[in-house]
Amino acid sequence: MLAEAFAQIGMAFSAALGGPFFAAAVINQADTVYDDGGSIISTGDTVSRACQAQIDSATEAMRGAEGFVDTDVRFIVLAATLTGSLGTDAIVEVLAGPHAGLWSVSSIERDPVAAGWVGVGRRA
Repeated sequence: MLAEAFAQIGMAFSAALGGPFFAAAVINQADTVYDDGGSIISTGDTVSRACQAQIDSATEAMRGAEGFVDTDVRFIVLAATLTGSLGTDAIVEVLAGPHAGLWSVSSIERDPVAAGWVGVGRRA
C-alpha cells in the first residue's frame, strides 16, 4: 500500500536525521452514548490515537484562506500511522521535536496520494 510505503520512508528518514516526523497523538472527545430512555450509558471520554506528525510552515494557499492567523502552521499526519480518520474536532499533540505541544485542527484534507492528512493547525 502506498500510504504504508510513504510512512516507512518518512519514519526512516526521521529516525536517521532527527525529524521531520515526530511521535504524536490525535486526541478526540468520544460521543456520549444514551439509552432509549435518555440515560447516559457511557460518557464522552477522551480518546488518544498514536501517530507520526510533522509541523511545517503554512503554504501560500493556507495563508490566503479566510480566518488564517500568522501563527497557524501546516501539519502532516502520516495516514498509515493513524488508526481511523482525522477531522476538525481533533487536537494533534506532538510529543517531541521543535513544535512539541497541542495543535487544534482548523482544516484538514488528504494529500493527493492519500499518504497523509494535511491541515492547518493552531496552538491549542
